[in-house]
This record gives sequence, structure tokens and C-alpha cells, in this order.
Amino acid sequence: MKVTVLSENTSVSEDLGHEHGLSLLLETNSHKLLFDTGASALFAENAAKMGIDLISVDIAVISHGHYDHGGGLRTFLEINRKAPVFFREGAFEPHYSNRPGGIKVNIGLDRTLLPNDRFKFCGYSCRIDEELEVFSGVEQMRFVPSGNRDLFAKDGDEYIPDDFSHEQNLIVHEGEKSILIAGCAHNGIVNILDTYAARKGFWPDYVISGFHLCNPATKQDEDPDLVDRIGEVLKKTGSRFYTCHCTGLPSYNRLKTILGDQIEYIGTGKQIEINI
Repeated sequence: MKVTVLSENTSVSEDLGHEHGLSLLLETNSHKLLFDTGASALFAENAAKMGIDLISVDIAVISHGHYDHGGGLRTFLEINRKAPVFFREGAFEPHYSNRPGGIKVNIGLDRTLLPNDRFKFCGYSCRIDEELEVFSGVEQMRFVPSGNRDLFAKDGDEYIPDDFSHEQNLIVHEGEKSILIAGCAHNGIVNILDTYAARKGFWPDYVISGFHLCNPATKQDEDPDLVDRIGEVLKKTGSRFYTCHCTGLPSYNRLKTILGDQIEYIGTGKQIEINI
């Protein structure tokens, strides 16, 4: 399987743009899959520069209902006229983020795209085919990102804490290997892994995900002690981690001291070859 980073906060090449967002292209045995679309049309611009044809994408998955993961959705729908797009139920509900001065801004998906026959909404578990499945329903048991405190949903006119029930995670099965792919891991990367292991009975071989250890609203990084404790848990899984986007470089560097070669940061233009 090959994974190409189409959009991320950083870039491995001066020729490719970067932004606060995430978009990955997965080329598996059976699919050409787009996971998230970044915050804008940048993912498509970078794909064109890398000679990647988005028309041939046959399936798309949106990890959760925030603009930095689905802001390029309209662009994708205009380029690609056939691929179904899988969302968690509730992904198009309004979502908000704190800004300086207590101002709350809408960070949700573009609701004018609704309705669309290509949109597929998933429950707690959705088996797409023998190779792909998505799951949600992750309980926030431990190591919940502190940045979640600045993220909200709405109940009538009242802002309420976002419970991230709109977040889903992708599993790719290839041969004897399994790959877990998440967007921001708002429910906590440890909790997502725990849920995966509880349902599957084993840890994934590879994990690609932002860990939400940096709060973009306040520009603050996660508490170092918490990051260290997360790192110790991740190390024990034996999984190989590729992280990016909302992990934040200071937190990544702390994880790197614990996990060593078990973890790598990926930026726009990075390609990962996973040998099955």
C-alpha cells in the first residue's frame, strides 16, 4: 500500500503548498482512496503537481465534521463525479471553535453540499468491503486532548462541549496486515487504539493519525507529562506510527524520544510504502 500526503501543516518540498489541514491518498490492492480533503482546494493543487489523478479515486472517507478535514470537499466533488464519500452520522451538524476574546467561529463542513446521493453516513461500524471498514463510538476514557475544551457543538442557541460522536476511523486490511487511519483523534489516540483492540483482539500494525496534542485555537501544546504517558502506551502496542497535523512538533519531539524509530512525522508530499 502507498500513502501520499496531499495536504498537511508542513511540506517536504518547496514546490508543494501546506496549510492547517490534512488530506491523504491511499493506494491499496483494491482502491484508490482519498482520506480527508484538507481545508481548501490545496490538496487538489498539490495532487496535480505530483501527477496524481483524482478522477480515478473510487472512494473517499471524511474523518470528522471540521473544515480542516473537509474544506476541500466541494473541489473533490467537482473533480471526481463518481466516488462515494463516507461520513459519520452528524458530520454536517454545526461545530465551533473558541477564538481570542471568547468568540466562537463556525469550523463545520459546508452544509450547502447537502443533500447528495454520493454521501454515505455511517453508524458505529460500517464494513465497506473486505478491505475497508470504518468505526466510531470511541469512549473518552483516558488521555483526552485538552484542546477539546475549546471545541463546541450547538443545542438550539446554546453552545455545548463537542462530544466528537461525528468522528470516525478507517481500517485497511491488506494481507496479514492492518492499518488504522484517523484524522485528529479528538477522542484520544489511546482510546481509539483501545477500541480497535477491544473489537479486533489485536493492535494495528500501522497507525497514521494526527494526535491533537496542539491546540490551534490557543497555540498551546499539550502538557508534556501527558504526552510522555501517551508515548509509553503507544510504545507498548508495537505499532508503527506516522503522525502529523494537530500533533504539534514539540509534542512529536517528546514522543520521538520515547518511541524512537517506531514513530515518524509526515508532511505534504511525503510518500509511505507499506509492504504487506
